[in-house]
Amino acid sequence: MCALPKLRPTRRDLLKQTGALSALAAVSPLAAAGSAEAQVAHSAPSHAVTFQPGTLQDNVFTKLGVRPIINAHGTFTIITGSRSLPEVKQAMFEASHYYVHLDELMPKVGAEIAKLVGAEHAVVTTGCEAAIALATVACSCGTDPELSQAFPYKRKKSQVIIPKHSRNPYDFGVRMTGAEIVEVDSAEELQAKLTDQVAMIYILSGPAAEKGPLSIPSICAMAKAKNVPVFVDAAAEEPLVPNIHLQHGATLVGYSGGKCMRGPQAAGMMIGQADLIKAAWFQASPHHNYGRAYKVGKEEIMGLLAAVRQWYKRDHDAEQKAWKSWLDQIADKIKGLPSVRVEYLDPEDLSNRSPRLRVHWDANQVKITGTELFKRLDEGTPRIMLDGGTGVRPDKMESSFTIMPYMLEAWEIPIIADAIHEAMTKPGHYENPVVPTGAAKVDGKWAVSLKYTRGTAEQTFELQQSGSDLKGKQVGAIYQADLKGSIHGNDLKLFARMPVSGHEVTWDFVGTVQGNTASGTVALGEYGMAEWKAVRA
Repeated sequence: MCALPKLRPTRRDLLKQTGALSALAAVSPLAAAGSAEAQVAHSAPSHAVTFQPGTLQDNVFTKLGVRPIINAHGTFTIITGSRSLPEVKQAMFEASHYYVHLDELMPKVGAEIAKLVGAEHAVVTTGCEAAIALATVACSCGTDPELSQAFPYKRKKSQVIIPKHSRNPYDFGVRMTGAEIVEVDSAEELQAKLTDQVAMIYILSGPAAEKGPLSIPSICAMAKAKNVPVFVDAAAEEPLVPNIHLQHGATLVGYSGGKCMRGPQAAGMMIGQADLIKAAWFQASPHHNYGRAYKVGKEEIMGLLAAVRQWYKRDHDAEQKAWKSWLDQIADKIKGLPSVRVEYLDPEDLSNRSPRLRVHWDANQVKITGTELFKRLDEGTPRIMLDGGTGVRPDKMESSFTIMPYMLEAWEIPIIADAIHEAMTKPGHYENPVVPTGAAKVDGKWAVSLKYTRGTAEQTFELQQSGSDLKGKQVGAIYQADLKGSIHGNDLKLFARMPVSGHEVTWDFVGTVQGNTASGTVALGEYGMAEWKAVRA
């Protein structure tokens, strides 16, 4: 008889095996691992692979038609954070060659990170946002598997307190768990709302959280009296030892791995109280709980560990001096140009701690505004992104841009200096925008229909007009905002910053009015573009 073919294991079989492996590792890691000689067999690769970074003109991104950036802007996630250290790259490369059991790896890595940072324990996460979410669930469910499996539909503690000064886009990490946000704006309000329904207090570290009755130490003292954990979001900060937030009484502190530590961009760490750190790992992937989607791979785990190790070996004073000298090189290249003046901006806190260079000039003399210069460098070759640019024709010709050196390397500085110098000495010709005369009448109430990439929405504009100037209200289905804008001829421009939960959405409407109808496009910042049509009510 022919032997039956081996059937492929199903996902259900793999789930059973995962549970068995976790249990076996907990009892006897060696039994689960078996004999290394029996399980590991190295074979020669079928072809040699050479690892090269490529060039600005020819690399993995340019082959896709994506233009790499010389980043003088900042450690922003949307432009891929910082450049990882060589030690991080080596650790990730080496880790990629082996299999390990994650329930054996994470406690070892966490213990070493904890020792380095001066905390009880630590865990590697997929960035600080994941740390916020996992902390929320850990403080709500602990390691109770029934509560964990019933989450988010059932929970013993349903609220997270956030001081008003700490509301920000990243507290979505709390909101995505379904927790009720309780905002407080005074010590008395915090004391009154510290009920048995509060799972955690979330604080965004920064100048606003360092003083007053709702400072981090004050909040921690009140929370400790009620046995409520406090999570401090220190994403872009330097992980000083001793840790200032743990000293102030924080229970947990979250950091990004891809900013000042120059670790993997898709990694971060949470440090603090051991039982809650272990609960956060319990809730995270590879375990089938709420955080299954927050999968941190062995490469990111070892890369983050390498970054933390290097943080305490790096000469940070020398780095600060090097960054300042780089800014001097750029300043020296242009400060003799007409009307140009430079200033150095010192860091305000531990986040993105680096000097910055701000350059000011009169575009009437230099013939290029800051916004035009920013656009020119962004569209140039190589592509250079500055930290903002100001100045708009024809009436706001005082211009500026800023350089952040935090993510740069020495070889990029002459490229940036030369590009800025050329733009300011050979600006080309820029015309003032043509402004139509007169102003169509647009005051009143307008019914607005929006068409997004996916989905539609209805809003209302309530406009008051004074000549060409407009103001009013934008009323959405859920939120509303103040509108400001102008109407020149039939050309309409409206702008709003819509407060939402912990954040704001910018709306930059442009369009054309034809009697009682209008239409155009709206730029939504990071949320893309949409089309709009309006009819006067």
